[in-house]
Amino acid sequence: MARAGLTQQIVTTHALDVLDAAGPAGLTLKAVAQRAGVAAPSLYKHVRSLEDLRVLMAVRVLTEAAERIGAAVMGLAGDEALRTFLREFRAYAGQYPHRHTLLESPPPAAGEHGPALEAASAHLVEIAFATVRGYGLTGDDLVHAVRALRAVVVGFVGLEHSAGYLLPTDLDASFAFLTDLLAAGLNRHAHPPGTQDRA
Repeated sequence: MARAGLTQQIVTTHALDVLDAAGPAGLTLKAVAQRAGVAAPSLYKHVRSLEDLRVLMAVRVLTEAAERIGAAVMGLAGDEALRTFLREFRAYAGQYPHRHTLLESPPPAAGEHGPALEAASAHLVEIAFATVRGYGLTGDDLVHAVRALRAVVVGFVGLEHSAGYLLPTDLDASFAFLTDLLAAGLNRHAHPPGTQDRA
């Protein structure tokens, strides 16, 4: 018998709880149903398949990450915005290491939830654009900068959570060092030496 009040949103919440607790390998419709206190067939009233549920989960994760990071960088520009974006992205991944995988590797945007997934992904990317736009970059340079930003944080976080850093040197210090390098590079690219002298 289905639990009263079960909705697509509640099923998605239970699925994320399962993901947090058991990781991607433990995410099954049976596990979600057990978490929700219903029989597995009851879930089909709300989601069509496990892949359908993964899309809903990705929409939720992308949305909550965008809201968190967007709120943190709002009103900031330049190095301050960059450092805040990187810090909040890493903090989110640290709090939800399994959800983080849905940020950069979401399921294909197919089916009825495809448009919502594309919109949620675009929102997070636009926050990245807004973050680096404060350096005065435009055109292809702006795109390159966003790609660099994502590569830096996704690469660092991915290695951090896969135990890719084996030396005992403090990871926070390494992250701060990497952030400084990116900030310095963007500033140098946006304002090459000698440009202010010619102004």
